[in-house]
Amino acid sequence: MLTVNPITQLLLTVSLGMMAFSVQGSDLASSDDPIAKELSLADFDGKAEEPASLSGWSVLAERQPGAVVLRLDPSRTNVRPGGSLHVRYALPPSGDSVDLPETSGEFSASLDLKGLNAADFDHLSFWVKGDPAEGFNPEFEVQFRRPEATGSGMPEVGSFMVSGITDQWRQVVVPLNYMIGIKDWQELSAFVISFPPHEMRVRKGAYWVDDIALIKTGKPGPSTGDLVIAEKKKTWEDALGGEAAARPKLRERLAGWPVTLLVDGKTLPSDEREFLYRIARDTWRGLDALTDRLHGLPLDRVQFGNGSVNLSDSKIGDYASVTDIGFYFIAVTAAHELGFITRHEALERLAATLTSLEALESYRGFYFNYYNTTTLERTSNFVSFVNSSWLTAGLMVVRQTFPEFATRCTRLIENGNYRFFYDADHKLMSHGYYVNMALRSTFHYGVLYAESRIGSLIAIGKGDVPEEHWFRMARTLPAEFEWQSLPPLDRTEKSANGFRWIGGFYQWQGYRYVPSWGGSMFEALMPTLVLDEAQYAPDSLGYNGKIHTDIHRIYVLESLGYPVWGMSPSSTPGADRYSEYGVKVLGATGYPEGVVTPHAAALALLTEPSEAVANLRKLVELYPIYGDFGFYDAVSPATGEVAYNYLCLNQAMILVALANHLADHAVQKRFAADPIIQRVLPLIGFEKFVDREP
Repeated sequence: MLTVNPITQLLLTVSLGMMAFSVQGSDLASSDDPIAKELSLADFDGKAEEPASLSGWSVLAERQPGAVVLRLDPSRTNVRPGGSLHVRYALPPSGDSVDLPETSGEFSASLDLKGLNAADFDHLSFWVKGDPAEGFNPEFEVQFRRPEATGSGMPEVGSFMVSGITDQWRQVVVPLNYMIGIKDWQELSAFVISFPPHEMRVRKGAYWVDDIALIKTGKPGPSTGDLVIAEKKKTWEDALGGEAAARPKLRERLAGWPVTLLVDGKTLPSDEREFLYRIARDTWRGLDALTDRLHGLPLDRVQFGNGSVNLSDSKIGDYASVTDIGFYFIAVTAAHELGFITRHEALERLAATLTSLEALESYRGFYFNYYNTTTLERTSNFVSFVNSSWLTAGLMVVRQTFPEFATRCTRLIENGNYRFFYDADHKLMSHGYYVNMALRSTFHYGVLYAESRIGSLIAIGKGDVPEEHWFRMARTLPAEFEWQSLPPLDRTEKSANGFRWIGGFYQWQGYRYVPSWGGSMFEALMPTLVLDEAQYAPDSLGYNGKIHTDIHRIYVLESLGYPVWGMSPSSTPGADRYSEYGVKVLGATGYPEGVVTPHAAALALLTEPSEAVANLRKLVELYPIYGDFGFYDAVSPATGEVAYNYLCLNQAMILVALANHLADHAVQKRFAADPIIQRVLPLIGFEKFVDREP
């Protein structure tokens, strides 16, 4: 079996777009920090009884054997007598490949760590010097790798670009927190010095490396997991006597509360259109009710327990994500289009939300992932590309529907330039940016058929990133990535309208399609809530949405034997957590199966309306899943257990899908009318995902 190139964690959303830090050390740690503990990984000095050797070291130079060469150099050392490692690399000429950067091969030197436990260390330290006779790039990459815990075949990879290398010995001190691809620092399999072809401007050169060690300083520095405490909220809560005592006050801030936990599904209208209107109206009442009255911000979630809606048994999540706010804007528009609220009522709600949004702390024109709805304090250090794009989408819908807010919405849209998230080396969008670490995420949205595609279109339509970005996202992944759920077929270069890209498809039981990452309905159909892909991209995105829905339904009903279908990220019945669910063959890697969520069934109204309506009807007939504010978040068909939660995003997706279905694509038409999307519609209309049927 081919060893997976860990750099290909792309995925894929993965990869290496991280910040490069000077070898002199970052502000978080330096060679002057006291060292409480040190573990040498390699020093190349040797001892009389054990001469220095390259035991445990290996090279990997895919497609160009001999491109990385290692040797011991007894004449070179950083500060004391002894040897060092000389690493020479020779990369192929940089080409104009439109495939994933990772397909150009891996060029690296690797030290086998044999399952090393590094959990008690906080920094990597080593010395480096460029070879002036051979030449060298001023930066290269270091990595730690460990096996992926779930057995998918992809290792975890923590990467760091080291910059500022010169022809003088310098010490590198890298906080392990900045190698964010590693989730668990036990059982490390390898330390790697890597020369990624797309990052190396100098294609041939050499370095000396010495004294590679793990150290513990006791000063790990900031991390991606650092909490941001809403201090004003905590003070307010403490003054009332704690969380339980504050809960009634939180309830008072809401516009409403459900009267009953359950509604008998048999009492819902038998007429199809009335049935759907009832769901839409109940869902809107919930979204409207579970909103902070003073600030106009929707609560991310409310959870009920012990078979009732009693306040004492409930949890009120008084926080909102950027996506929640964006979808609240769209939900208000949907409610107006369906006639549930007057124009005046819509304007009142939107004005309150916009006023709060304008008061929130932001970074370079973008908002943080979460805010407390009671005090408006941010509770996240992360600025997310995809969440930011859904907020922009909401603002676009509002300015096209309610011209009274056009100026305010436009100002907020133009405040942020999406080039902030763009990795020009990969030509992909990064997942986001950690403000507390001054670090761009190492992961990318590298797969085209994901919910993030709407953000890519917005970024291109604004003129913030080049059109080429759309065609650098992967339709399929190379066949050599053997961990994929299915092998890609017909993966060849295509060209049209002056663009080049790599195509290909998966095939399952006669269906041909471009895969998503996890195989969920969310990835496949969430963008269709605002963009009518069937109309504007019938042979690519539109085609794919229909096929994904077909396969999803058939797989769940026939292969799993469930009576209902629709798997997507949602609450987990019986557990207080949110998890990812999907159909494995629809994704490159595939999420686990087991939970059905009504929002996934509602999304299918945009691709298979008759089947979707029948599925929604069956959900309310078979399970106690319908409440005063519409569908609860998820059910396990195997056990019948229901997650009695209302999640703002998932409820809003249900409402918007229903509005498009019942009100003649109302939201989709508003979005498509925006100048940002008008500019990119020609970009998505000419591609054909599958050239021929089996």
